[in-house]
Amino acid sequence: MSSTPPAPVRVLLVDDHEVVRRGLQTILERNPQISVIGEAGTVASAVREAARLKPDVVVMDLRLPDGSGIEACRQIRDENEATHVLILTSHADEDALFSAVLAGASGYVLKDLDPNGIQRAIIDVGQGGSLLDPQMATRVLDRMRRGAGQHPADDPFATLTPQEDRILDMIADGLTNRAIAERLSLSEKTVKNYVSEIYSKLHVERRSQASRLATERRMRKQQL
Repeated sequence: MSSTPPAPVRVLLVDDHEVVRRGLQTILERNPQISVIGEAGTVASAVREAARLKPDVVVMDLRLPDGSGIEACRQIRDENEATHVLILTSHADEDALFSAVLAGASGYVLKDLDPNGIQRAIIDVGQGGSLLDPQMATRVLDRMRRGAGQHPADDPFATLTPQEDRILDMIADGLTNRAIAERLSLSEKTVKNYVSEIYSKLHVERRSQASRLATERRMRKQQL
């Protein structure tokens, strides 16, 4: 007597680059245990499609045009706890991991993971598993015990890369783009591009606003 194979894990892909979504779909559809049922490119569309389709797993990028994947994760999980979220990102960042865990994400993996690894991660999360690097998970728990950050899921700094974080600190110190470029051995144009990306992620329009946010963050850290 043959047993009925389990239903495939139903997946919603969220990434602001269509070429990335197409590539992921091609990789995932090679596995009969996975079914891609939808896609989205913004926080708003991710939340809307997750509510409509009720996927088993949302594969979520951290960087989205209208906010972060962490914001989307929190909203999706608030709407339906049965939907699991797997963060798929290019950057290994402890702050982002910390925020993602407290927003309800079930996993945090890097985009350079091999195709089979991505497939396994989605299936594991779809079956209720958790995918977190043990060392990073330990640090997250330590931070939670210390009470570091009351609402990390709302942390606007969560998706900054280490280089962007360094540049933001220099902005808070009052350095110009030229001075930052000289200190980091970069071109002034490259620094300008970094600064524009920082503004986008922090949802600010002016240097003074970014500097104020960075200064407030420093003050919070000093109080911990």
